[in-house]
Amino acid sequence: MINIAERHKFILDRLQEKGYISVVDLCKELDVSGVTIRKDLKLLEDRSLLFRSHGGATLNNPYTNDKPVNEKEKIRRDEKHDIGQAAAALIAPNDAIIIASGTSVLALARCIHPKGHLTVITAALNVAIELLRHPEIEVIQLGGLLRNSSSSVTGPYAEKILEDFSCSKLFLGVDGIDVDFGLTTTNIMEAHLNQKMIATVQKTIVLADSSKFGKRGFGRICGMEEIDEIITDRGISDHTVKMMEEMGIKVTIV
Repeated sequence: MINIAERHKFILDRLQEKGYISVVDLCKELDVSGVTIRKDLKLLEDRSLLFRSHGGATLNNPYTNDKPVNEKEKIRRDEKHDIGQAAAALIAPNDAIIIASGTSVLALARCIHPKGHLTVITAALNVAIELLRHPEIEVIQLGGLLRNSSSSVTGPYAEKILEDFSCSKLFLGVDGIDVDFGLTTTNIMEAHLNQKMIATVQKTIVLADSSKFGKRGFGRICGMEEIDEIITDRGISDHTVKMMEEMGIKVTIV
Protein backbone atom coordinates (compact mmCIF):
# COMPACT_ATOMS: atom_id res chain seq x y z
CA MET A 1 0.00 0.00 0.00
CA ILE A 2 1.34 3.42 -0.91
CA ASN A 3 1.96 5.93 1.87
CA ILE A 4 0.12 9.21 2.48
CA ALA A 5 2.66 11.37 0.62
CA GLU A 6 2.40 9.16 -2.46
CA ARG A 7 -1.41 9.24 -2.28
CA HIS A 8 -1.40 13.02 -2.10
CA LYS A 9 0.92 13.27 -5.10
CA PHE A 10 -1.30 10.86 -7.03
CA ILE A 11 -4.43 12.90 -6.18
CA LEU A 12 -2.84 16.22 -7.21
CA ASP A 13 -1.46 14.73 -10.44
CA ARG A 14 -4.91 13.38 -11.33
CA LEU A 15 -6.44 16.78 -10.63
CA GLN A 16 -3.97 18.48 -12.95
CA GLU A 17 -4.92 16.00 -15.69
CA LYS A 18 -8.71 16.04 -15.28
CA GLY A 19 -9.66 19.15 -13.31
CA TYR A 20 -12.04 17.05 -11.18
CA ILE A 21 -11.77 13.70 -9.41
CA SER A 22 -14.35 11.66 -7.55
CA VAL A 23 -13.93 9.88 -4.25
CA VAL A 24 -15.23 6.67 -5.83
CA ASP A 25 -12.60 6.68 -8.58
CA LEU A 26 -9.79 7.45 -6.14
CA CYS A 27 -10.86 4.57 -3.89
CA LYS A 28 -10.64 2.19 -6.83
CA GLU A 29 -7.35 3.50 -8.19
CA LEU A 30 -5.59 3.68 -4.82
CA ASP A 31 -7.32 0.66 -3.27
CA VAL A 32 -8.20 2.48 -0.06
CA SER A 33 -11.45 3.31 1.76
CA GLY A 34 -13.65 6.34 1.22
CA VAL A 35 -12.82 7.48 4.75
CA THR A 36 -9.11 7.57 3.89
CA ILE A 37 -9.66 9.52 0.67
CA ARG A 38 -11.91 12.07 2.36
CA LYS A 39 -9.25 12.64 5.03
CA ASP A 40 -6.66 13.10 2.28
CA LEU A 41 -8.85 15.61 0.47
CA LYS A 42 -9.45 17.57 3.67
CA LEU A 43 -5.72 17.75 4.39
CA LEU A 44 -5.02 18.93 0.85
CA GLU A 45 -7.82 21.50 1.04
CA ASP A 46 -6.41 22.78 4.35
CA ARG A 47 -3.15 23.38 2.47
CA SER A 48 -5.10 25.29 -0.24
CA LEU A 49 -4.13 22.74 -2.90
CA LEU A 50 -7.69 21.86 -3.96
CA PHE A 51 -11.37 22.45 -3.22
CA ARG A 52 -13.58 19.68 -1.95
CA SER A 53 -16.94 19.35 -3.67
CA HIS A 54 -19.81 16.90 -3.30
CA GLY A 55 -18.36 13.45 -4.03
CA GLY A 56 -14.90 14.60 -4.99
CA ALA A 57 -12.50 17.49 -5.45
CA THR A 58 -11.67 20.19 -8.00
CA LEU A 59 -8.92 22.72 -8.67
CA ASN A 60 -11.46 25.50 -9.15
CA ASN A 61 -13.37 27.17 -6.34
CA PRO A 62 -16.85 25.59 -6.64
CA TYR A 63 -18.63 28.36 -4.74
CA THR A 64 -19.87 31.42 -6.56
CA ASN A 65 -20.39 34.95 -5.25
CA ASP A 66 -23.06 37.41 -6.29
CA LYS A 67 -21.69 40.06 -8.66
CA PRO A 68 -23.43 43.06 -10.26
CA VAL A 69 -24.95 42.27 -13.63
CA ASN A 70 -22.80 44.91 -15.38
CA GLU A 71 -19.67 43.05 -14.19
CA LYS A 72 -20.99 39.62 -15.17
CA GLU A 73 -21.90 40.92 -18.62
CA LYS A 74 -18.22 41.53 -19.44
CA ILE A 75 -17.26 37.91 -18.66
CA ARG A 76 -17.20 35.49 -21.62
CA ARG A 77 -19.17 37.92 -23.75
CA ASP A 78 -18.54 36.08 -27.06
CA GLU A 79 -19.53 32.71 -25.62
CA LYS A 80 -22.75 34.15 -24.21
CA HIS A 81 -23.62 35.71 -27.57
CA ASP A 82 -23.20 32.34 -29.33
CA ILE A 83 -25.25 30.62 -26.63
CA GLY A 84 -27.96 33.28 -27.02
CA GLN A 85 -28.09 32.77 -30.78
CA ALA A 86 -28.48 29.00 -30.40
CA ALA A 87 -31.25 29.50 -27.85
CA ALA A 88 -33.09 32.04 -30.03
CA ALA A 89 -33.24 29.45 -32.82
CA LEU A 90 -35.41 27.26 -30.57
CA ILE A 91 -38.20 29.83 -30.35
CA ALA A 92 -41.16 28.94 -32.57
CA PRO A 93 -43.64 31.31 -34.27
CA ASN A 94 -46.49 32.29 -31.92
CA ASP A 95 -44.56 30.84 -28.98
CA ALA A 96 -45.12 31.68 -25.32
CA ILE A 97 -41.92 31.47 -23.29
CA ILE A 98 -40.37 32.49 -19.98
CA ILE A 99 -36.96 34.17 -19.81
CA ALA A 100 -35.47 34.18 -16.32
CA SER A 101 -32.58 36.49 -15.36
CA GLY A 102 -28.84 36.70 -15.87
CA THR A 103 -26.36 37.76 -18.53
CA SER A 104 -26.72 34.62 -20.67
CA VAL A 105 -30.48 35.13 -21.03
CA LEU A 106 -29.89 38.82 -21.68
CA ALA A 107 -27.68 37.73 -24.59
CA LEU A 108 -30.61 35.59 -25.75
CA ALA A 109 -32.96 38.59 -25.64
CA ARG A 110 -30.58 40.53 -27.89
CA CYS A 111 -30.62 37.68 -30.43
CA ILE A 112 -34.39 37.29 -30.68
CA HIS A 113 -35.86 38.31 -34.04
CA PRO A 114 -39.39 36.93 -33.87
CA LYS A 115 -41.18 35.36 -36.82
CA GLY A 116 -44.75 36.27 -36.00
CA HIS A 117 -46.19 36.97 -32.58
CA LEU A 118 -44.21 36.03 -29.46
CA THR A 119 -45.22 36.23 -25.80
CA VAL A 120 -42.43 36.54 -23.25
CA ILE A 121 -42.79 36.43 -19.47
CA THR A 122 -39.66 37.65 -17.72
CA ALA A 123 -38.34 38.45 -14.26
CA ALA A 124 -35.53 40.57 -15.69
CA LEU A 125 -36.05 44.27 -16.24
CA ASN A 126 -33.11 44.50 -18.64
CA VAL A 127 -34.54 41.65 -20.73
CA ALA A 128 -37.96 43.35 -20.89
CA ILE A 129 -36.38 46.64 -22.01
CA GLU A 130 -34.35 44.83 -24.68
CA LEU A 131 -37.47 43.15 -26.08
CA LEU A 132 -39.54 46.33 -26.21
CA ARG A 133 -37.90 47.26 -29.52
CA HIS A 134 -39.88 44.45 -31.20
CA PRO A 135 -43.56 45.30 -31.74
CA GLU A 136 -44.28 41.60 -32.41
CA ILE A 137 -43.28 40.67 -28.84
CA GLU A 138 -45.79 40.94 -26.03
CA VAL A 139 -43.80 41.30 -22.81
CA ILE A 140 -45.24 40.39 -19.42
CA GLN A 141 -42.96 41.81 -16.74
CA LEU A 142 -43.20 40.03 -13.40
CA GLY A 143 -43.50 42.30 -10.38
CA GLY A 144 -41.89 42.12 -6.98
CA LEU A 145 -38.71 43.04 -5.16
CA LEU A 146 -36.19 44.42 -7.65
CA ARG A 147 -32.65 43.19 -7.04
CA ASN A 148 -30.04 45.80 -7.97
CA SER A 149 -27.31 43.25 -8.59
CA SER A 150 -29.30 41.31 -11.20
CA SER A 151 -31.83 43.88 -12.48
CA SER A 152 -34.52 41.26 -11.84
CA VAL A 153 -37.47 40.73 -9.52
CA THR A 154 -38.07 38.07 -6.88
CA GLY A 155 -40.65 37.36 -4.22
CA PRO A 156 -44.24 36.14 -3.75
CA TYR A 157 -45.84 38.65 -6.15
CA ALA A 158 -43.76 37.33 -9.06
CA GLU A 159 -44.43 33.73 -8.03
CA LYS A 160 -48.19 34.30 -7.75
CA ILE A 161 -48.51 35.71 -11.28
CA LEU A 162 -46.92 32.57 -12.75
CA GLU A 163 -49.83 30.45 -11.49
CA ASP A 164 -52.02 31.97 -14.23
CA PHE A 165 -49.80 30.94 -17.16
CA SER A 166 -48.62 27.88 -19.08
CA CYS A 167 -45.66 28.27 -21.44
CA SER A 168 -43.72 26.05 -23.82
CA LYS A 169 -40.17 26.84 -22.71
CA LEU A 170 -38.14 28.38 -19.93
CA PHE A 171 -34.73 29.84 -20.77
CA LEU A 172 -32.88 29.73 -17.48
CA GLY A 173 -29.58 31.31 -16.47
CA VAL A 174 -27.71 29.89 -13.47
CA ASP A 175 -24.65 30.63 -11.35
CA GLY A 176 -23.61 27.03 -10.88
CA ILE A 177 -24.11 23.54 -12.33
CA ASP A 178 -23.01 20.62 -10.19
CA VAL A 179 -23.88 17.19 -11.60
CA ASP A 180 -24.58 15.84 -8.10
CA PHE A 181 -26.13 18.90 -6.44
CA GLY A 182 -27.95 20.39 -9.43
CA LEU A 183 -28.54 23.97 -10.57
CA THR A 184 -27.89 26.87 -8.23
CA THR A 185 -27.96 30.65 -7.99
CA THR A 186 -26.46 33.02 -5.44
CA ASN A 187 -29.85 34.25 -4.20
CA ILE A 188 -32.36 31.95 -2.44
CA MET A 189 -35.39 34.05 -3.44
CA GLU A 190 -34.35 33.92 -7.07
CA ALA A 191 -33.91 30.15 -6.75
CA HIS A 192 -37.46 29.82 -5.44
CA LEU A 193 -38.85 31.91 -8.32
CA ASN A 194 -36.92 29.75 -10.78
CA GLN A 195 -38.55 26.66 -9.26
CA LYS A 196 -41.98 28.19 -9.95
CA MET A 197 -40.93 28.94 -13.51
CA ILE A 198 -39.89 25.33 -14.08
CA ALA A 199 -43.32 24.18 -12.87
CA THR A 200 -44.98 26.53 -15.40
CA VAL A 201 -43.33 25.24 -18.59
CA GLN A 202 -43.16 22.12 -20.71
CA LYS A 203 -39.40 22.33 -21.29
CA THR A 204 -36.52 23.86 -19.32
CA ILE A 205 -33.47 25.00 -21.28
CA VAL A 206 -30.40 26.15 -19.33
CA LEU A 207 -28.06 28.74 -20.85
CA ALA A 208 -24.65 28.56 -19.21
CA ASP A 209 -21.09 29.13 -20.35
CA SER A 210 -18.62 26.41 -19.45
CA SER A 211 -17.24 28.29 -16.41
CA LYS A 212 -20.50 27.53 -14.56
CA PHE A 213 -19.89 23.77 -14.46
CA GLY A 214 -18.57 22.35 -11.20
CA LYS A 215 -19.71 25.50 -9.36
CA ARG A 216 -22.34 26.00 -6.66
CA GLY A 217 -24.31 29.04 -5.59
CA PHE A 218 -26.08 29.50 -2.27
CA GLY A 219 -29.62 28.72 -3.45
CA ARG A 220 -30.49 25.36 -5.07
CA ILE A 221 -32.93 25.66 -7.96
CA CYS A 222 -33.44 22.01 -8.88
CA GLY A 223 -31.79 18.69 -9.60
CA MET A 224 -30.40 17.79 -13.00
CA GLU A 225 -33.37 15.50 -13.66
CA GLU A 226 -35.69 18.52 -13.96
CA ILE A 227 -33.99 20.09 -16.98
CA ASP A 228 -34.25 19.09 -20.62
CA GLU A 229 -31.40 20.83 -22.41
CA ILE A 230 -28.22 22.78 -21.70
CA ILE A 231 -26.66 25.16 -24.22
CA THR A 232 -22.99 25.87 -23.49
CA ASP A 233 -19.63 26.53 -25.15
CA ARG A 234 -16.71 24.34 -26.18
CA GLY A 235 -14.94 24.75 -22.85
CA ILE A 236 -17.07 22.00 -21.30
CA SER A 237 -15.26 18.70 -20.72
CA ASP A 238 -16.18 15.51 -22.58
CA HIS A 239 -16.59 13.80 -19.21
CA THR A 240 -19.23 16.31 -18.10
CA VAL A 241 -21.09 16.05 -21.40
CA LYS A 242 -21.17 12.26 -21.11
CA MET A 243 -22.53 12.39 -17.55
CA MET A 244 -25.33 14.76 -18.52
CA GLU A 245 -26.27 12.80 -21.61
CA GLU A 246 -26.49 9.67 -19.47
CA MET A 247 -29.05 11.58 -17.38
CA GLY A 248 -31.14 12.18 -20.49
CA ILE A 249 -30.16 15.85 -20.85
CA LYS A 250 -29.53 17.17 -24.35
CA VAL A 251 -26.24 19.10 -24.51
CA THR A 252 -25.84 21.68 -27.28
CA ILE A 253 -22.31 23.03 -27.70
CA VAL A 254 -21.73 26.24 -29.67
